[in-house]
Amino acid sequence: MNIGKILTLTANKFPARTAIIFEEKRFTYREFNERVNRLAQALLHMGLRKGEKVAVLLFNSNQFGEVYFATAKIGAVFTPINFRFAPEEVRFILDHSDARFFIFGEEFLDTVEKIKSSLRKVEFFIQVGGKKVKGLFHFETLLEKAKKDEPSAKVFEKDVCQLMYTSGTTGKPKGALITHGNVLWNLINGILGREEKEGEISLVIGPLYHTAALNNHFTIRVAMAGTSILVKNFEPQKVMEIIQKEKVNVISGAPAMYHHLLNLPDWEMYDTHSITKCTTGASALPDETKKRLMKMFPNIEGIYDVYGCTEASPNITTLKAKDSLRKKECVGKPLPFLEVKIVDDQDKEVPLGEVGELVCRGPNVMKGYYKDRQATRAALKGGWLHTGDLARLDEEGFIYIVDRKKDMIVSGGENIYPREIEEVLYHHPKIQEAAVIGVPDPFWGESVKAFVVLKRGETMKKEEVIAYCKEHLASYKKPKFVEFLDALPRNPSGKVLKTLLRRSTNT
Repeated sequence: MNIGKILTLTANKFPARTAIIFEEKRFTYREFNERVNRLAQALLHMGLRKGEKVAVLLFNSNQFGEVYFATAKIGAVFTPINFRFAPEEVRFILDHSDARFFIFGEEFLDTVEKIKSSLRKVEFFIQVGGKKVKGLFHFETLLEKAKKDEPSAKVFEKDVCQLMYTSGTTGKPKGALITHGNVLWNLINGILGREEKEGEISLVIGPLYHTAALNNHFTIRVAMAGTSILVKNFEPQKVMEIIQKEKVNVISGAPAMYHHLLNLPDWEMYDTHSITKCTTGASALPDETKKRLMKMFPNIEGIYDVYGCTEASPNITTLKAKDSLRKKECVGKPLPFLEVKIVDDQDKEVPLGEVGELVCRGPNVMKGYYKDRQATRAALKGGWLHTGDLARLDEEGFIYIVDRKKDMIVSGGENIYPREIEEVLYHHPKIQEAAVIGVPDPFWGESVKAFVVLKRGETMKKEEVIAYCKEHLASYKKPKFVEFLDALPRNPSGKVLKTLLRRSTNT
């Protein structure tokens, strides 16, 4: 079995069912599969070999999905690039990945022109959309000339399917090698963890170059013969209009997305009764936000909170909807076909309830990092994926992510976990978002600094924030410094870029 076969099977079983909705275009599974096959045949005709990388710089679109499944069917390695990257960052990925094929949207022509002459390995430049440009292949022309027959390549579970570059919040991005088997086991865990149903209509808002959107929100929907509505640009009002018009069943996204939706002054005017499942990930979703979402979507039982990382394809744990309010600040239980434990710095398991690093192993864990043996050895030390996340386990087997290991603050010999303070801040009725970091302190070692984004129309003084925290936390955990921002800096997967917050503090 391989990922490309999943689309073939679904298209054979449900050829007339809608697979993709993208802007004004709709594709049945038969139509989607035929376009995938044509692209696969075209790439093979151009000389693409099994195991070669196909780099992609595209917004969410039907073409993104077509390239993904076409490469999967012929055993090539799908290598998506963050569309927010600057030209030099795009050039790094293209060179590091050794991609000979580069498929990009018309929106990125300027970027391509800036780096084209310096690219050492790309031979085939394929443009999606726009007018034909001399020296470039055109996506639709390639499809028109190719056959729609299923490719006959032999692709196995052990073969690499994706080269997924991490967000690169520290240093250069690393490329995680994800096999077909990794994605298939992630599908099984995801379907069980999120209690997926056949034929659901899902909004795919997160960028598909990220494993959560690609392997959970999109690939799972194809496997379950559902409909994926691909959103190119997130606009809160537009999302609510789509939910009402298309009778969407599933909405998934990072906490920032939900905060924007809840900040719409007129969200109550939209019919959201079709939503029966709401999932979140990337970072902590405050309990207060969960309660507000259950009012926005009255037919959900709760929020599915999914925890994972790129290197795990990405699923590690899921808190099911029924437990979302019972288990506060929790990411649920480890998924069925995966081992998880909490360890100290010597990789020894810590006693129940104590904080340590979460490590895991299972068939969804990556093969390693591309061309980086040292980083692979460190990440997969002892055969366990070291996530870098601090966590604890309760007596029922539920996991709580306390913080990133590197984000822990040590003040006066006391360990302070920013997430605990952030959760308190999110409960304040005037605060929309918050992030907490440690800053150097000549006396205590580190002190707490809070960055706060207020809700529209609200005002607040620093002293109010500090007093509120002191009321709900031990005094040594309260912020010593408070800075108000219009928005928190985030990477494309929705995680707050605390490195940027630290950098701004040090300048």
